[in-house]
Amino acid sequence: MSRTPLLLLSLLCAGLFAESRPNIVFILADDLGYGEVGFNGQKIIRTPNVDRLAREGMILTRHYCGNAVCAPSRTVLMTGRNPGQATARDNGDVGDREQFPLPAGITTLPATLKQAGYATGAFGKWGMGSFDSTGSPLKQGFDRFLGVTSQWVAHSHYPPFIQDNGVKVPLDNGPDGVPGHGVFPADADPQDPKAYAPFIGKDFLSERTIKGAEAFISAHKDKPFFLYYASPLPHVALQVPAEELKQYEGVIKEAAPYAPQKGGYSPNRTPRTTYAAMISRLDKEVGRILAALEQAGVADNTIIVFSGDNGATHDAGGADTKYFASSGGLRGAKGSLHEGGLREPTVVRWPAGIKAGTRSQRISGFEDWLATFADLAGVKLERTAGLSSESLLPALKGTDGVRAAPLYREFPGYGSQQAIWDGKWKAIRTDMAKKAQAKKPIVTQLYDLDADPNETTDLAAKFPEVVKELEAKMTAARVPNADFPLPGVDPLPANAGKGKKKAAKK
Repeated sequence: MSRTPLLLLSLLCAGLFAESRPNIVFILADDLGYGEVGFNGQKIIRTPNVDRLAREGMILTRHYCGNAVCAPSRTVLMTGRNPGQATARDNGDVGDREQFPLPAGITTLPATLKQAGYATGAFGKWGMGSFDSTGSPLKQGFDRFLGVTSQWVAHSHYPPFIQDNGVKVPLDNGPDGVPGHGVFPADADPQDPKAYAPFIGKDFLSERTIKGAEAFISAHKDKPFFLYYASPLPHVALQVPAEELKQYEGVIKEAAPYAPQKGGYSPNRTPRTTYAAMISRLDKEVGRILAALEQAGVADNTIIVFSGDNGATHDAGGADTKYFASSGGLRGAKGSLHEGGLREPTVVRWPAGIKAGTRSQRISGFEDWLATFADLAGVKLERTAGLSSESLLPALKGTDGVRAAPLYREFPGYGSQQAIWDGKWKAIRTDMAKKAQAKKPIVTQLYDLDADPNETTDLAAKFPEVVKELEAKMTAARVPNADFPLPGVDPLPANAGKGKKKAAKK
């Protein structure tokens, strides 16, 4: 055979490989608790489309988000670095209500897939830098972005604008939008629906982003694509289109309106109903993405991951997570490195590659999706020192295995915390800032998660050698970060918390 036919054959094979690579869809919920979906036992809130993903795919029972609050969790997802290696380790504003940006030159998930020939699009909430910064989604590998970059703007589901590749497009919510934070009028009746009119909008942010996602799928059905759908739901403020509330009429018993007098998130007359409807609205958008994939004829060879950026919110803004058993019996919530703050309801559906109705108990985290998706795209990752990503492809194919390195988390917020998972063991340190300030020893708790997933019995005194080993592994898993020092572990710089970074819990 001559060289020309050989060359044509190799090009043809390369083209067939490119076309056989799966499309990738990552759907990220915002502040979704482990127990807030049907497949994890939720009895009140309806999530039929997410439950369908679980039936038709694989449930990852031990999957952990990147960190205990929004921005640092998303940073782990986008960079494949654990929080001890990550560039952002807490929420923090750098001006104009924008968050700490991803730096230039760092390996990111969208850039890796774009270099492999994937079309890349992000829709929803970003939180990793403005369009004027190095963290712009368009500078970090996305071809298209439709949503808002600021977490603060996303506190309202009826903001004044949406950003389309950096251009602010006005929404029909008035020049200032509907506030995500507000005070209920002192002279108004909390039971009067008319009193809540200033906090109800017309142009729902998520309706714009889901339409953008549907159009992106249709436009790129003939080549591999990566769709990152980062919904701001169900993060408070409690806001959702009125038609979404109807499904819960007569189902949910309201306790009292949420009518803050001294500031807080926007008031809401039916907070429990609205919160449930927000999660069901998110679920409806999952269904719309599935329908768009089916209409485009690419559903079978598309891998869909559904997860959340951190645990259920505390009962802020009118949310009532106790009523809904939002943490599913796990200890802790948003802001905590206990299981309820980090273990997320996670499912993966890929009809062409994953057996339906299966479960994986492998310990995994947000950092692992970079290596996993690189494997699916045929990309060989450069294993830099900061990369903590391990491919989950064997687990998705039915071979759980074990992690090559423990899963590590640190979080300087909410009192300063550290945690590490290694086999059945979990070691965790909490309230480190207070203890360090009082010059008291930092105490490590130890739990056997196989026997005690709710972290009820501290075994540190019984297994001191395990504690010592895991403390050493915590130290090895991280490098200090001057922008985000870990109180109780790192010496605090003289200007900590001043200047370019201002702490922002929400």
